[in-house]
Amino acid sequence: MKHPIPTTAPGNGLERILKVMRQLRDREDGCPWDVEQTFETIAPFTVEEAYEVADAIERKDTIDLKEELGDLLLQVVFHAQMAHEAGLFSFDDVAQGIADKMIHRHPHVFGDKVYAGEQDQRAEWHRIKNEEKAAKHAAKVAAGLPVESGDPRATLRDIPTGFPALTATDKIQRKAALVGFDHPEMHQIYGKVDEELAEVKEEAEREPLDPDALEMEVGDLLFVAAAVGRRLDVDPERALHRANAKFVRRFNAVEERLDFNWKDRDFNEFTDAWIAVKAAEKAAKGQ
Repeated sequence: MKHPIPTTAPGNGLERILKVMRQLRDREDGCPWDVEQTFETIAPFTVEEAYEVADAIERKDTIDLKEELGDLLLQVVFHAQMAHEAGLFSFDDVAQGIADKMIHRHPHVFGDKVYAGEQDQRAEWHRIKNEEKAAKHAAKVAAGLPVESGDPRATLRDIPTGFPALTATDKIQRKAALVGFDHPEMHQIYGKVDEELAEVKEEAEREPLDPDALEMEVGDLLFVAAAVGRRLDVDPERALHRANAKFVRRFNAVEERLDFNWKDRDFNEFTDAWIAVKAAEKAAKGQ
C-alpha cells in the first residue's frame, strides 16, 4: 500500500524522509532492493557515507556537505525503519535516546553543575560515561541479550572492531590517557619512535625472516607514531589521509612531467621529477 508523501515545505523534511523510507520498505509497493536489505548489508554504506561527509568537509565543499549529510541521515533512517519493522525501536526512540544522553552528559548546561575547570569537566564526562556503560550492561543482562565478556567498567571495552586501524589506535590511546596511562613527557614518546624503528630494522635483518614478528614490529611503530599525533593534538587518520592526497597529487604531476612514460626510466629521473614538482608547489604558494 502506497503512503502519501508530504510535498516539500520548510520544516517538514524529517517527516518527509521518514515516510519516503516507509514507502521504499513497503513489501507490496516498495523498492525490491530496499526491501531485501538488512542491518548487515546496509552497514558498509553507513561507514562509507560517514567518510564522504568527512571528505566534503576536508574539501570545504558545502554543497557536497549538505548532500552527504543527507546521505548519512538516510542511513540512520534506514536502520531505524528496519528496527521498527522488527519491533525493536523506532527513529523517535533513537532521537530521544541521543537527546537524553546529551542532557545527562552536560549537567553544567542543562542543570546547575559547576566545574572548576576543563580538567574537572573531562573527569566528570568520563565518570558519567562509565556509569552509562554499567547501566547499559545491566539492562542487556536483564533482557537476556548478549554482552561482552569482562567488567563493564573496563576503559577499553567499547572500541568498535570496525574502526579503521589508525582511528582505533587514537581512540584506544586517548581512553588510556584519560585514566593516566600515558608518558608524562613528549620526549619519551619521541624516544619510543626511535626504539620501535630500531626494532623494525633489527627484525627485518634477522635470518631467517619471521614475517609475523616483522608485522608486529611495524604495527608497534605505527602505534607509537599515532601517539605522537595524539599528543600534538593531530588526528592521525586525518593526517595520513592528507599525506595520501598530497602523494597522489605529486605523483600525478610526476607522471605528467614524464609524459606517462615509465619504461626505461631510472630512479634518479623519478627523484628529479619529484623534486621539481615539490619546488613548483612551493613556488605556487609563494614560499
